Order: sequence, then structure tokens, then C-alpha cells
Amino acid sequence: MNEIVGHYVDYEMTSPLQMARHSAQIKPMGVDLARRGLLLLTTCLRVEVYGEKFDVESTDIEVFRGFPHKVVEGSNAVAQRLAEISSGAKSQILGEPYIQEQLSKAVGLLDPDLRICRISRLAIDVSCGSRERQRFTAPFNYDRIVCDMIAEQLGGSVVPDRLYVIGAGMLGRELVSTGPGKMFRSTVVVTRNPKNLRKRLGSRLKIGVDMMRPGEIGCIPEPHSAVVIATADVNPEYQAVLQDALLRLAPLIVIDLSSIPVLQAAAVARLNYVTMYDQQFLQRIAENNKYLMSKLPQLQSDIQTRLLAGGIP
Repeated sequence: MNEIVGHYVDYEMTSPLQMARHSAQIKPMGVDLARRGLLLLTTCLRVEVYGEKFDVESTDIEVFRGFPHKVVEGSNAVAQRLAEISSGAKSQILGEPYIQEQLSKAVGLLDPDLRICRISRLAIDVSCGSRERQRFTAPFNYDRIVCDMIAEQLGGSVVPDRLYVIGAGMLGRELVSTGPGKMFRSTVVVTRNPKNLRKRLGSRLKIGVDMMRPGEIGCIPEPHSAVVIATADVNPEYQAVLQDALLRLAPLIVIDLSSIPVLQAAAVARLNYVTMYDQQFLQRIAENNKYLMSKLPQLQSDIQTRLLAGGIP
């Protein structure tokens, strides 16, 4: 039986912004690598490849492109790492829930009979139970951080107007339905194709929202509105449209959750523009991680015990 290994580079081995840019370049390779029997996990914080040893080693040049990377050897170690990733134990925001869906989507590209696919599915299943038993859930998740930052700006003396959410992926939907969307008079999802988005979302949004195209924003200034950018799907043309629209809107705050900031800070200097790399965001991440750090050893031990009990393929 061929050895199962993983090669990876993540945000702890380089800067988060460098990692995000590299990941964006490698992500389109996922389908092709899956056809070759390899699991490619790309998020804003990591690029990782798993599969049989010879096949994984053959991808080093095209996937890592000069980035130094680490190796995980053996099915037990691979399963442990994937389960810890799925549980949020390897995330920049410890305990964040979105990584599990990202890993599940990557695994879904694989032939279900592949050994790495069976190992990955076991790791995901185990991570769910371990996370719940150890209560390893981020108290300062993205939506909570956004809520706190907006509330801080409002200061209790300003009546909130509208929340604009640019992007309707899993993070955008969560922000609209369970987090800061409830603080505002109304919520607007900004999209280039409103009709297609309504059809795609169906009934998944839990509250009613309006939809606008980017060019429709900012007919008048809205100093009591807030904007959250929750998409990475931005080309130069779209970036220019968004930038002009937000300058016209002049909102209370613009929070950019994109791993690669959408706007050029110098170009929007007169806006209150905050990215994930600014101190006020990083401070809240540190508070979250301080709270969960003590639970990390118990979570890792729980995962290891359950993986061994489950019989790693």
C-alpha cells in the first residue's frame, strides 16, 4: 500500500497576505489535481496537497512555486491534521466554522473510492464531534467582530441606516442573516447580477434583503450606513466601480473581509476603511484565540482518540 502524505504551507510560515495571494493563484488547479487523485486545499491561509507520496511530490514545483513547505507523513498524521483543520484548530481565528465547508468542497472533487478521500471524510466527521464536545467555537467569529466594530462606530447615539454586504458567499449570507444585518433599518446585498443571485439563493437567506448593482450605490451620501466587503471575486473593472460607488456613499465604515484587500487604501483615504490586517481587527482575533487556546490540547487529544477508534483507512 502506497504511503499517504501531505505537503503544506500556511500563514504561520509566511505572511497572511503573501499566503492569500499565493492561494488565489493555486486554487484553480483543484479540479485537475483531483482528477490525478490528489486533494488540494486552498484557503486564504493555506495551500495543502494530500495523496499518495509519489503523486504529491510530483506537484511541489507547480503548487508551491518556491515557498518552503512542510511534510506530513502517514495516514494517521494526515487524518489528524485534516481533522484539526476542519475543527478550526489551525485557523487564524481559532474555532471559526467556515473552514469545514471549504474542506468538504475540496474533498467533494475526489473519487470517493480513493484512500485520501476516505481519510478526509473520516477526519471531517470526527472534527464535528470533537469540536462540539470540547465547545471549540469562536466567541469572536467574523460576524461578531464586524458587529462589534460597527457598534463601536455607532456609539449608541446614531440610528443605523443600511448595511451593504458586497458578496453573497457563505460569509456574506451569514453576515446578512445572523449578525450585523439585524442592527440596521434594512440590508442591501450588492451583486453584479441580482436576478441570478435571487435564483441561486432561493430561501436560504433568513431575512428579507434588497439587491443592488454596484453602480447603483451612492446616489446620495449615507453617513449612518455601513459596508462589509465579503468577496474575493473582484476584477480591476469591478474594483473601480466599487471604489467610485463607496466614495459617493461615504458610509460610517467600510470593513473589508477579503483576504486580498479589494480597495487601495490610498485611493479611499477619506473613508473609514478597515481590512483584516489592521490592528483593530487583529486585536479582536487575539482576544478570541486567548479564550480558546487552553482548549486546544483537549481538542487535539479528543480528535486523536476518535480517529483511532474510527479505524483510519
